[in-house]
Amino acid sequence: MIHLSDLAEAHLSQPSVVTIGVFDGVHRGHRYLLKRLVDEARASGRLAVVVTFYPHPDMVLRGLVGRYYLSDPQTRARLIGEQGVDYVITLRFDDTLRHIRALTFTDFLVDNLKVAALWVGSDFAMGYQREGNTDFLRAQGAARGFEVHVIDLLMADAGDDLAISSTAIRAALESGEVERARAWLGESYRVRGEVVQGNQRGRTIGFPTANINVWEDQIIPVNGVYAGWAMLGDERFMAVTNIGVRPTFGGQDVTVETHLLDFQRDIYGQTLTFTFEARLRSELKFSGIDALIAQIHADAEAGRALLTAL
Repeated sequence: MIHLSDLAEAHLSQPSVVTIGVFDGVHRGHRYLLKRLVDEARASGRLAVVVTFYPHPDMVLRGLVGRYYLSDPQTRARLIGEQGVDYVITLRFDDTLRHIRALTFTDFLVDNLKVAALWVGSDFAMGYQREGNTDFLRAQGAARGFEVHVIDLLMADAGDDLAISSTAIRAALESGEVERARAWLGESYRVRGEVVQGNQRGRTIGFPTANINVWEDQIIPVNGVYAGWAMLGDERFMAVTNIGVRPTFGGQDVTVETHLLDFQRDIYGQTLTFTFEARLRSELKFSGIDALIAQIHADAEAGRALLTAL
């Protein structure tokens, strides 16, 4: 997979099959669309191309700040590439791009990507004020010589009227429903970052934790205790992660602190990934250190039992 930041950088040697979207999280609905795209590209001897955006248009159009993304741009491009896509082009979404008319953007696609077919979801629209809807694209395809394929959104459950979406997954994480997020993503939700030094309170009570410096714009599940897998390179360990402010100690800043079970090594400065498999409980304020230690023991054993069953 080749990852670019400008349509003009593509220099494609053959026609392409293209889709456009944010693809935050690259969830099951995205993968369903990408499979159709790649299958057509392979069958027709064309290139499979994804055009995506960063920052997220929601951040620009709605003025959002803080944690919002399910995946950073590099991880998103890697996940898209793993679906068999040949080119990922991540365009910077800014005030200039938001005002580009749909016709002009279509010209960019045709001129730079040699578009032979365009695949989009049924709710897709592009260009200024979303004027480039599916009817517009079909008309452009007929006039400019490219096919347009519109597919229905993938539903969360059979007979359900809720489509799998990045928005729905964010909502699930914000309520701690990490199992639901996993079902919709197609894999466990995960965070990663450098292990940085914290206040080292866990070490003093017999439960050392790795303080993960998670990307500041990535959404983290609601405060609480979670069981999951901690990964260091190719190694995987059972782990329990606390997300919260540590109210027993009067904390204020939200941290992501992971206790790796049966683990004693110093891993400061290394990159740690944690996958959220289940929420064990909400964040609590304890009456004292003894009560906190007893609960941490219980959390560790509950996490071990759950992960062993998995």
